[in-house]
Amino acid sequence: MDTVTIPEKYNGEQIFAVLKNIIADIVGEEFALEMDIQADSSFARDLEMDSIEIVTLSEKIKDHFGKDIDFTGWLSGMDIDELIALKVNDVIEYIRLCQS
Repeated sequence: MDTVTIPEKYNGEQIFAVLKNIIADIVGEEFALEMDIQADSSFARDLEMDSIEIVTLSEKIKDHFGKDIDFTGWLSGMDIDELIALKVNDVIEYIRLCQS
């Protein structure tokens, strides 16, 4: 049986790789192949993720990175313009801050 090692802290590249896989899982592999998911991709405009998909993203982030990552609480503090402008890199930085 293979042993999976989960790092205590992820660096930005590792977080991005995990988020990219989570996003592809949520939007579907075929659609994800057509998109160019980058750190500066916005969830609303570039990735065209709706609110249900963002809720799913929140659950998967918590499942992967742990309960200390309160993604939903962090989002609830944003106004609508901030939510629309939210980018993958913003989530990466939030997770990095939560790990420190």
